Amino acid sequence: MSYRKRTAALASAAALAGSAVWMAAPVARAEVVDVNYQCKTPIGDKSAVSPIDIKGVKSGSGYRITMSWQKGVSSSPVELGKGAMTPSATVALGGADSGTLTVTGPANDAAIPANTPIKINDLSGTYTPKKSGAVTFTAGVLTIKALGTTTTCTPTNDPGPSLTLDVTAAGGGTTGSAQGGGSGSGSGDELPQTGPEDSAVALGTLGGTVLLAGAAGALWLTRRHQGARTGR
Repeated sequence: MSYRKRTAALASAAALAGSAVWMAAPVARAEVVDVNYQCKTPIGDKSAVSPIDIKGVKSGSGYRITMSWQKGVSSSPVELGKGAMTPSATVALGGADSGTLTVTGPANDAAIPANTPIKINDLSGTYTPKKSGAVTFTAGVLTIKALGTTTTCTPTNDPGPSLTLDVTAAGGGTTGSAQGGGSGSGSGDELPQTGPEDSAVALGTLGGTVLLAGAAGALWLTRRHQGARTGR
């Protein structure tokens, strides 16, 4: 093989290696989804649309799932004092798994004025995968308990998943399991967020390093060849 062909082959191999590493990034996608809630309240039906964000953070053999509301839902005809309202919700699992995950959180940390949309604190729960594959997380039913009453808000617009995770089961089982609990902020193990960017960026950086290394090697061969010709 001629010198020029060897140099071109090295550069092509480096580029292909970088592309292969980048394409190997696992499925991990998160997006904010508008959810149209229809709420059954003690004083009648109400509706509200709130953008929902769901994040997953690796925690031991499972994931800490945190659900966030960007707008308030429902309302109360009377003021709700501090600690008077306790929310919980379900997250529907899809893809490689099925069932629901219950997420819970703290009571309201400040008074909520009458006839004001109720802002829900972040709710969280622990999801332990027992089947490997891409699992989706979609907003489910929201339950608000306050002053001895219960309000249930159900999505009616068939919202899409707010989060997709490519998970690996620890035990190699066939079903997934979910467990609620914890504080609203989900501030347990502070490990990298399993959103759409982290894994891809890390692997892309590795691919770029491989590409640069190949290019550097090709440049070194070029200079060596030119030096050899000059010394003749």
